[in-house]
Amino acid sequence: MSSSLFACPVCDKKVPEWFMSDHLDHECAGMQPGSSPVSLVHTPTKRTAGMSSPNVQRKRAPFLITKPTKPQSSISSKHEDMDVGPVLAQQQSSQSSSSPTFQQRSISGSNTDLEAERRRHNPRLPLAERLRPLSLDQFVGQQKLVGPQGILRALIESDQIPSMIFWSSPGIGKTTLARIIARKSSYAFKELSAVTQNLPDVKKVIDEAGNLLRLTGKRSILFLDEIHRFNKAQQDVFLPYLERGQIILIGATTENPSFRLNSALLSRCRVFQLEPLSADEIATIASHAYQLKQEDAGHIATSLDPGIAAYISSVSNGDARAAINIVDLAMNSLPKNGALDLDCIRQALQRTHVVYGAEEHFDLISALHKSVRGSDDNAALYWLGRMLQGGDDPVYIARRLVRMASEDIGLADSSALPLAMSTLHACQAIGMPECDTILAH
Repeated sequence: MSSSLFACPVCDKKVPEWFMSDHLDHECAGMQPGSSPVSLVHTPTKRTAGMSSPNVQRKRAPFLITKPTKPQSSISSKHEDMDVGPVLAQQQSSQSSSSPTFQQRSISGSNTDLEAERRRHNPRLPLAERLRPLSLDQFVGQQKLVGPQGILRALIESDQIPSMIFWSSPGIGKTTLARIIARKSSYAFKELSAVTQNLPDVKKVIDEAGNLLRLTGKRSILFLDEIHRFNKAQQDVFLPYLERGQIILIGATTENPSFRLNSALLSRCRVFQLEPLSADEIATIASHAYQLKQEDAGHIATSLDPGIAAYISSVSNGDARAAINIVDLAMNSLPKNGALDLDCIRQALQRTHVVYGAEEHFDLISALHKSVRGSDDNAALYWLGRMLQGGDDPVYIARRLVRMASEDIGLADSSALPLAMSTLHACQAIGMPECDTILAH
């Protein structure tokens, strides 16, 4: 049987195509034990048309990549055999496709500065996102935690990150702190939100963290924003993995962890309460936002007027995001070449919102109790007004007044209890807004 002859890719000997496999396995001089290694860079020989046969390429590829005589960086040389590139590209793509989805956040300081500049000048991002700090030195506020003597800074710098819960009102910096930890630490990092992800998503990420730990020995940080959106039964899924050290959990919540989080989970996590930002800190952030908006408009950046900064601080309630959004809205509504003043800020606000959640609800009712107990009528009226303005149920307030009449006033004025009961019935019958004067009475 006649067959075309092809050159062996190792020794250049002419052999039939059907005999190529046996030749490479038994007869090829370059493949025999003790033979000198075959160099990948050699004088090119004239190829016949048959060298493009897929069968020959499948036999050649392993020998071209398994016994290199030059460093891997030289593979991309112009004089390299042209079949090596596609094989290496295929290997790299297969390796990247099988890697875990955790993000690696080992970033140097220079790269951090470059990324900050890119984000700062990206007009498609929200202004609050463009101003988000990338390091502890850029972070504004929480000096007790991230200041020079702060415990959180010490943990981050020593790369000993425990499981923890960040608790604060919105716009204080919980997510920012978690991302700074991810950038500074040597751990893999994955960010989820309990608003958009469910339990199967969390289990998938935990399984990937376990695979990464077994293969590389690298632990993983799972940051779960709005963790209070998971009920206590769902929160139990983290317990065995925290016990085994498979993941490090960082949760962020705007609700009191004592009420909304599982006690078993709290015992395995350190709770850090972030304080609302001070007026000076809000003014600093608002000034940064104002300067960036000036740069966007092509103007020379100047400092924000102290009076405007103080007003923004007073209506932001310690919320950095709210302050940035106020500046953004006011600057966007300015006429061309117009100057920012208090009237522009007030027009942008129209109506200030009241921050009132579960935590504020219990704080204010406690303050109302103490004011009545201390016979401070002005303070009691103030806290009552705060609760009504925040949208609290007047019937609930009336029930608390009944309790105060017996517990705090008692025998000092026996007529207080019948008056409180009459107030409760009136609130049930009339409701808001007419019952506000009845409660004040």
